[in-house]
Amino acid sequence: MTTPAATPDLTMEAIGAAVGLGREGDVESARRDLLAIWHRIGVLGDPFHRCTLAHYLADLYEDPAESLVWDVRALDAADALTDERARRHHASLEVAGFYPSLHLNLADNFRRLGAFEAAAGHIDAAERRVSRLPEGPYGDLIRSGIQGVAEAIGNRDTARRPTAP
Repeated sequence: MTTPAATPDLTMEAIGAAVGLGREGDVESARRDLLAIWHRIGVLGDPFHRCTLAHYLADLYEDPAESLVWDVRALDAADALTDERARRHHASLEVAGFYPSLHLNLADNFRRLGAFEAAAGHIDAAERRVSRLPEGPYGDLIRSGIQGVAEAIGNRDTARRPTAP
C-alpha cells in the first residue's frame, strides 16, 4: 500500500499518519488519532477505511481482549469490502489477500486469551487462504506468523510472541 491512490484519500492519509506515529513508538497518540478517525467514519463508513484502521488499531493494544475487538471489526469490514473499492486505493489489491493476516491476528488474540479452539479455527482459516498472499517479504511474514501461531496453539502457549506487532 505504498503507491498513492489515483485520487487523494484524506482518510487513508490520516490513518497512515497515525500508523506512522505508532511505528515511531508514540502508541498513545497513534491510538488517540485512530480512534478519532474511527468516530468520524463510523461503524457503517467505507469498509476499506474501517478494515485498514481497525487492523492497525488492534496492534496498538497490549491486552489481547482489546486487540480482539478491533480485529473482529477489521474482519467484519473486510467482509463488506469489494475488490473494486480496494483497487481504488491500489490497483494490485484484492480482498482475498487480506484474510490470511486478519485470521492470523484473530487466532493470535484467541490463543493469548487461552481460547485454543477458537484460535485453531482462525489459524485454519488463515492457512486455507495462504495461497492468496503475494510472494515476497509481506507474504513471507504472514506465512511465518501463521506457522508460529499454529505451533503456539499446539503447545497451549498464551505468551505474547516476540514477533507480534
